[in-house]
Amino acid sequence: MTPMMQQFRDAKEQHPGMLVLFRNGDFYELFEDDAELGHRVLGLTLTKRDKEIPMAGFPQHKLEHYLGMLLRAGHRVAVCEQMEEAGGGKKIIRREVNRVVTPGTVTEDELLDPRAPNHLAALLRTKAGVYGLAWCDLSTGTFFAADLPERHVPDEAARIAPAECLLPDDQADVLRATLGAALPASVVPRPGWTFDPTSAVDALRKHFQVATFSGFGFDDGQPCLAAAGALLIYLQETLKASLAHVRRLRAYRPESVLVLDEVTRRSLELTRTHRDNLREGSLLALIDRTVTPMGARFLHDTLLAPLKDRTAIEARHDAVEELLNDHQLRGTLRDLLDATSDLQRLTTRVSTARATPKDLAAVARTLRLLPKFKAKLAGRKAPLLGDMDAKLELCPDLRDLLDRALAEDPPYSAKEGGILREGYHAELDDLRKLARDGKDWIARYQAQEVTRTGITSLKVGFTDVMGYYIEITNANETRVPPDYIHERTLKNCKRYSTPRLKEYEEKVVTAQERSQALEFELFLQLRDQIAAQTLRLLQTADILALLDFLAGLADLAASRNYVRPVMTDDPVLNIRDGRHPVLDQVLPPGTFVPNDAAFGPNDGTFWLITGPNMAGKSTFIRQVALVTLLAHIGSFVPAKAATVGITDRIFTRVGASDELNRGQSTFMVEMTEAANILNNATPRSLVILDEIGRGTSTYDGVSLAWAITEYLHDTVGCRALFATHYHELAQLAPALPRLRNYTVQVQELEKEVIFLHKIAPGSADKSYGIHVARLAGVPEPILGRAEQVLASLETRQPLRAAPLTVPPRRPEKPITVDPPERPRRRVKEPTGPSLFGDGQE
Repeated sequence: MTPMMQQFRDAKEQHPGMLVLFRNGDFYELFEDDAELGHRVLGLTLTKRDKEIPMAGFPQHKLEHYLGMLLRAGHRVAVCEQMEEAGGGKKIIRREVNRVVTPGTVTEDELLDPRAPNHLAALLRTKAGVYGLAWCDLSTGTFFAADLPERHVPDEAARIAPAECLLPDDQADVLRATLGAALPASVVPRPGWTFDPTSAVDALRKHFQVATFSGFGFDDGQPCLAAAGALLIYLQETLKASLAHVRRLRAYRPESVLVLDEVTRRSLELTRTHRDNLREGSLLALIDRTVTPMGARFLHDTLLAPLKDRTAIEARHDAVEELLNDHQLRGTLRDLLDATSDLQRLTTRVSTARATPKDLAAVARTLRLLPKFKAKLAGRKAPLLGDMDAKLELCPDLRDLLDRALAEDPPYSAKEGGILREGYHAELDDLRKLARDGKDWIARYQAQEVTRTGITSLKVGFTDVMGYYIEITNANETRVPPDYIHERTLKNCKRYSTPRLKEYEEKVVTAQERSQALEFELFLQLRDQIAAQTLRLLQTADILALLDFLAGLADLAASRNYVRPVMTDDPVLNIRDGRHPVLDQVLPPGTFVPNDAAFGPNDGTFWLITGPNMAGKSTFIRQVALVTLLAHIGSFVPAKAATVGITDRIFTRVGASDELNRGQSTFMVEMTEAANILNNATPRSLVILDEIGRGTSTYDGVSLAWAITEYLHDTVGCRALFATHYHELAQLAPALPRLRNYTVQVQELEKEVIFLHKIAPGSADKSYGIHVARLAGVPEPILGRAEQVLASLETRQPLRAAPLTVPPRRPEKPITVDPPERPRRRVKEPTGPSLFGDGQE
């Protein structure tokens, strides 16, 4: 055991479960099991130290690159740095872990996606079966908590998509088995005491300096507070830095937002495409017109948790409408926003003492723009814009301080000097002048010595070891003056010093060192002064994020000819010439065929849609869901006109590829998703079904689809669209008064079929599956044989031979639709109403 390996093992012991990057000269090295992991995950060459200990490493300048790879793979990392220079007879260099980076606690821009949140979550289960969930985006300071029943936990965990999740060590195995894929790659078992309600809530009380959490909207005994406290304790242990920017714990109430389960989010490709799991091509990517990372993150969060309160939705619509109609205002605001920096994450780095001089300069640039924002927001008609104007603080004291202090273009490193402006600090100015004058003196001294000695090649240089010296080539050795003191002999020259040079060197070098030390100290003081105003900066950042979100929606409406939807509390949905918001952009202009959709007392609430493959059934039903969703986030919608009834949930039953990879059959996946809909849908829900029962026999499939249709119509009474190839279901229309049959129109020309992509009343009598197979390139002999078999089956199949006769349905209770509940506040908000109407009280 060498002293250096003892240092490594000490670091490992102090940071259990973490990979230690051990600084050794110009390299970071990994030893033992860490080296094996580095070989597998990072592709590093594996060697042996002293022929026994596995070792791998990489150059120090590649640190951020490899940190990113480790974080994306779900690993936690402790960086062990050299805390002193080598040499001076030291037997061992002092090393300490001065940086801990985990997937959920990273704040560095280069390791984060600027347009998406980065959550750390904590979860526990009580004996009563209630789950306490808390999550925090450390990079912005947002902090939420909620108590959830078990059935809601996977969906909420998937919505939050934490980069790292903390679990009580005595529950970790059970929770892993229960939640499965809803948990991230980085799951951290934590000591049970950190989740103990007493110690956890005590940590929260100390941090927020409150005696009770009723002012935050919580009962003090809620399980989610224990999860939140455990999360806070982990942050305090891991960061060892101020958490002042984590300024408030907010209660998240699922009942106050339009709920989208994970199946729906994935089926509608809200933030990722189904095939490639990429942001590009998703609804989020196609509607995102924000120009700041803050606005992009706001849009991301809102799309996954849309508003359900009509007043809040219409407030956003009012603001979008005003920005849409005033082209000059919108353009000016977007130009100003484009010039701002990510004030949320900048403020976090300031608050956690990680901000660089460049970061402070970016804060200053953003603060200089605030008066221009204020001027443009003044006098606006939309209440939400007026509210932002009233709450936007200009922070003139901070702006003035930064403008007085910072140089025009400060360096990235705080130890290089050149950070602060001339005139900011008198002592610093004096030291700089002395160092600058000393350098000028050195230049003059060299010129004087060239004249005195007649040696034109004479030069004065500097090294850290020798300090200042006079260098003379060997060819001029005989002309060296007697007062020169020989210091060192090199191959082609000798180096000398003089008493006068050494005297001035001491002044110059000392002045430089003192100048840099003082400037670094002043920078830290400046950063602390800005950190003391964290809450003001974050409130300003929140306003800019909302403004960017609204201006982006207005720009989207202007460029894509979207219209303002009429929101109503009635459970209706009426869309005229609606378009799919993604396909409308990616297809060539003018090629997408718009369609109407009408649901209400006179139009029916259940649309049964039949028609051939590739005709557009699936596109249409998704389009209706996406238009409804866009209206609820406060956006205008792709249509000529739209009236949208407030919706509590959107359900989808589409596809099964992900679950098939987990070992479930197609039919089991279909039935599981159908059961979720049937057990949770309400009269205010919107349900879209794309085939039911395909994974079993025809008779079983039709029977289940038939019964599900009756149940949604009679018992649930929700707005529903069911795209199916079971044409037999069209026979339900006479018996179900709110069901309407619709089909996708086609035009047959001999053996050719033209899909018109137009939805019209009626039902289809065939699916044109063989025609689609021909388009796909199936060999002609197979197609011919398939046509023969189809003709035979159609004449003999009992389902085709005559109308179905089924037992009568049981009488059902009449369906009533209650007015939508307004989100209720348990207590008055201590800081005034939320600007954002995001359902997160």
